Amino acid sequence: MLCVGLVGVTGHVVEVEADLAPGLPAVAISGLPDTALHEARDRVRAAIVNSGQRWPNRRITLNLLPATLPKFGSAFDLAIAVALLGGSGELPLLPLERVVVLGELGLDGTVRPVRGVLPMVAAAARAGLHRVVVPVGNAAEAAVIPGVRVRAVDTLHRLVGFVRDGTPLIEPPDPAPAEGAGGPDLAEVAGQALGRRALEVAAAGGHHLALFGPPGAGKTMLAERLPSILPELDDDAALEVTALHSIAGLLPAHGHLLRRPPFQAPHHTATVAALVGGGSGLARPGAVSLAHRGVLFLDEAPEFGRGVLEALRQPLEHGRVQLARSRGGTEYPARTQLVLAANPCPCARPAGDTYCECSPLARRRYLGRLSGPLLDRIDVQVTLPPLRAAELMEAGGTGESSATVAARVAAARRAAADRWADSGWRVNAEVPGPRLRRPPWRLPERDTRELRGRLDSGSLSARGFDRVVRLAWTVADLDGRDRPHAEDVREALQLRMGDGA
Repeated sequence: MLCVGLVGVTGHVVEVEADLAPGLPAVAISGLPDTALHEARDRVRAAIVNSGQRWPNRRITLNLLPATLPKFGSAFDLAIAVALLGGSGELPLLPLERVVVLGELGLDGTVRPVRGVLPMVAAAARAGLHRVVVPVGNAAEAAVIPGVRVRAVDTLHRLVGFVRDGTPLIEPPDPAPAEGAGGPDLAEVAGQALGRRALEVAAAGGHHLALFGPPGAGKTMLAERLPSILPELDDDAALEVTALHSIAGLLPAHGHLLRRPPFQAPHHTATVAALVGGGSGLARPGAVSLAHRGVLFLDEAPEFGRGVLEALRQPLEHGRVQLARSRGGTEYPARTQLVLAANPCPCARPAGDTYCECSPLARRRYLGRLSGPLLDRIDVQVTLPPLRAAELMEAGGTGESSATVAARVAAARRAAADRWADSGWRVNAEVPGPRLRRPPWRLPERDTRELRGRLDSGSLSARGFDRVVRLAWTVADLDGRDRPHAEDVREALQLRMGDGA
C-alpha cells in the first residue's frame, strides 16, 4: 500500500509492506517508526477485529519504505490495516493499486482525521499519484490540490466494502465560499500620520517594523491592521501557508486555501520552541513559520526573553527556520514581516516624562533588552508621539481606510515585482544589498551623500545602509517613480533612524 510521510513541510511517498509468515503470532514494524507508529499494532488490530474482519494469527512483519526516512504520526494506520488484510488473503488489493491511503484508526474502526493532509496530497501529486483516500474530516482540505481525485472514508468497514463490493466512497464536500477580508480597518486609527506612513512603507516593501511610543499611542492598533493592507496571497504562497497550518492542526474546516496573510501575536511568555518551532521527534512549526507570508507581531517586545528574541535573527535574515534534532533536521519557511512594539520605559506612564518614575538608566536597560543586532535587522523604526485630544475625539476619524491604502500598496508591489522579475524577488526587502550597490541599480552619489556620511560616522552599519536603500526604492514605488531621488533617501533614512534625519 502507498502512504505519505512528512519531514517538515516536505512529503515523501512511503510504501507499506506486510509479510505474514508461519510462527508465533507477533507484529514487528521496521522503517524508523516513531512511538505513535509503534503503537499502531494495537490500534490496527482492534480496528480490524471490531470492523468484523479476521485478524491473522501469524508472524507479521511491517516494513515502511524507504527504510532510511524517519516516519512520524498515525497517518499510516489505514494503509497498514489494508496491507494486512491483503496479505492475509481477506482483501483483493487491485482496486487500490497506485492509490494513496491516509488516516488514523480508532479502536472501533473509525477513520479519524490527521494533520498535514494537504502537503501529503501535494507530495502524492508531484510523484504522479492522482488518486487518494483520506479521512472524511480531511476531505475538503485534500480536495484543494488540483488534478487529484479525492475520496473519503469514515470507517475501515466502508473501505473494505469498496474494495470487495465496489460500494462508493464519500465524495468531498463542495468548497465553501472564500471568506471576505473583514478584520480591523486602518480608518479606526486616530491620528498618527507618521505611524500610518511607516505601516504603508513596510507593507509595500515587505520591511520589518518597530513601533516605539507611550501607551495608547496606537502601536498595537497599527500592527493589527497591517494584514488588512497587504495583498492577498497568490496560489504558491497560499499553498505554502495552508500547508503549514495543516501540519500545525490549525486549518479551518472550510477546506479552501488561506488567501489572507496570516497574523501571529504570541504572548511575551512564549518560549523559543513556541516562537521558532520545536518538540520531540518531528519538530513542529512555531509562530514565525505560522506567520509565513504574513505578520509576526511581538507586543511589549522588551518583555520577551532575550534568548527568544535572539532566536529570530537567523529566520529574519534567511526567511527559513532550520531545526536540528537527534532524529534528523527539519526546515520550515519563515518569510514573515516582524513588527515590534515597545513602551519607552517599564512604568509606561501615559503622561510621559511628567509622571514617569523610571531613571534614565532604567529606560536604557529596558529598551536595551532589544539587542543591537536584532534592531539592525528592522528596516523601519519610528517613535510615535502621544495622541492629542483633538485627534482622539474627532468624529469618524480623518485617516484613510485599509482599502485605499491597500490599493497603493498593491501598485507598489507590482512595480517592485516587475523590476525584479528576472531574479525572482517579490518585494524590495528580499533584494540583496550588493545588487543595489551595483549598476544599473546603484544610486548617484548626490542622492546618497547624507547616507554615506552616516555610514562613515558609524551611526549606521553596512547592513543598515543596504536597508535604507531598499526603503528608498519602496518609497519611490509608492510615489510612482521609477528610481529613488534624494528626498526618497532622506525619508527612508528618517524611517530607519527615527530621529528626524
